[in-house]
Amino acid sequence: MGRIQYFSTVFGELGGMLLFVSPLTLVPLAVALIFQEWQMILPMATVPALFFVLGILLNHIPRLGREIRLSSAYSSVALVWLAFALVSCIPFILYSGMTFTDAFFEAMAGWTGTGFTLLSAPQDLPRSLAFWRVYMQWIGGFGVIALTITVANRSALFQPSYFRSDSRSERILPNVISTGRQIWASYIVLTLLAIGLVLMARIPLWDAINLGLSGISTGGFIPHPGGILYYHSALLEALLIPVMVIGSTPFLIWYTMYRKRKISLFSDEQVKLLLTFIIFGALIVIGDLYFLEHYTVSEAIRQGLFMTTAAVSTTGFQNGNIHLYASVTVIFLTMLVFIGGSSGSTAGGVKLSRIALGYRGIIWWFRRAFVRGKVLVPFKFGGHTISNKVAEPELAKNMLVIILAVLTVVVATLIILQFHLISIGVTGLVFDIVSAFSSCGLSAGYVSPTMPFVSKWVFIIVMWIGRLEVIPVIVMLMALFRGTD
Repeated sequence: MGRIQYFSTVFGELGGMLLFVSPLTLVPLAVALIFQEWQMILPMATVPALFFVLGILLNHIPRLGREIRLSSAYSSVALVWLAFALVSCIPFILYSGMTFTDAFFEAMAGWTGTGFTLLSAPQDLPRSLAFWRVYMQWIGGFGVIALTITVANRSALFQPSYFRSDSRSERILPNVISTGRQIWASYIVLTLLAIGLVLMARIPLWDAINLGLSGISTGGFIPHPGGILYYHSALLEALLIPVMVIGSTPFLIWYTMYRKRKISLFSDEQVKLLLTFIIFGALIVIGDLYFLEHYTVSEAIRQGLFMTTAAVSTTGFQNGNIHLYASVTVIFLTMLVFIGGSSGSTAGGVKLSRIALGYRGIIWWFRRAFVRGKVLVPFKFGGHTISNKVAEPELAKNMLVIILAVLTVVVATLIILQFHLISIGVTGLVFDIVSAFSSCGLSAGYVSPTMPFVSKWVFIIVMWIGRLEVIPVIVMLMALFRGTD
C-alpha cells in the first residue's frame, strides 16, 4: 500500500470523527447566545462550521486502499487530536489576539486534558470562551475513554466486554464513536454529580459547572487565576478529591454499575492500586511538608492529600506551590504524575494497568529463570491464566510504551535545556514536562506566558504525544516519512 492509498484511508477516518464532533462543539455557541455575547458568535460558530466542512471534504476522499490496517487507525487517531487543537484555537486568535503558538498551546492543553495555560487573566475572558476551554477538556476526556476502551478490547489480555465488537475491522474511530454512545449516559451522570458536590461548597453555579466538567475530565482548567486557592475553601478542596478519584477510575466500572445496578468498584485491580497510591502517597507528602518544610499539621494534611490526589489522577488542580516543596517531594510527585490513573478513564500517565502488568511481568520473567526450560510457568492477569504466546508480546508492548514515555521526557528536557537557561532548576522543569506528558497540568513554575517560543512548541508536542500514549504518533510519523509496505 503506497502513501496515497494509505493516507486516503487515514483522512477518510479523520473526516468521520470531525463530523461526529462538529455538533458537540455547538454548546459554547449556545452559551454565547445565552449570555448575549454577540462578539463571540462568529468565533464560536467557526469551530463547528470548520469541523463540519473539513469532515465532509475528508470523508469524500476516495478510499484507494481496501484494507484498513491497525496502523491506519492509529495514524487517524494521531491526526484527530492535532485537527481538534488546530481548529479549536481559532476563537482565541479571533477574540483575544493571541499568537497562533499561544492559542494552539491553549487548545492542545484543552483537548488533551492538561491544566496548563498561557492566559495571564482567564477571568477577563467572555463566558463562552472561558467555557470553551473547560468544554474541550470534557469532550477530550470523553473521547479518550472511548478510545482506550476500544484499543484495550483488541488486546488478548482482556476478556470480552460490553463494548467488544464482533467485527475484525481495524477501524478504530467508528468503534470509538459506537463505544462513546454507550458510555455517554454514565459520563453525564457523573459530571452532574461532580457539579452537585462542588455546589455543596457554596460555589456559584457558573463556577461549579466549570469545576465539575474540569474535575470529572481530570483536566484542571478553572475560570480564575491562582488555581483552586482563588476560592479559599478547604471544603471545596475536600469535595473535589472524590471528583478527581472518580475521573481517574475505569469508566467501565461506572457503566457496569449503571447497566447491572451492581457495585463492583473495589473488585477492580486498578482501583485498589489507585487508592493505595493516594493513601500511602499522601502520607509521604504530608510527612515531607511537616518535617521538611515545617508546615502546620492541618496545612500539611490539606495540601498533602489534595496534591497527591491531583498528581495520581493527573488533574491540574493545585492548592500548593510545588516550587517551594523540597526536591525529594517534587521527585516523588513527579513519579505519581508519570504513573497516572486508570486505563479507560480520563486520567493521563502511563496508566496503573501498565504498572500492574509490568510488575507481574518482571516477577514472571524472574520466576522462569529458576526453572528448567521445559517447565511452563503460568502468567496470570485479571484473574485469568494467559498463555505464554499471548503474554510475551503483550508484555513487550506494555514495556515499550513505558520506555518510549521515559525517552520522550528525556528528549524534551534536553531540547529545552539546550535552548533555555532556566532559573527554577532541572527538577522543576522535569516535573512540568512529565506533567505535560501525563496530561496533568500541575506546575512547578516553568510553564508561563513568558517561556521561550521553542519551549512552548516542545510542550505542545509532548502534550500531544503523551495523551495518545506515544504509539499512534510514532506510527503516523513512520508512515509519513518511511512509507508503508
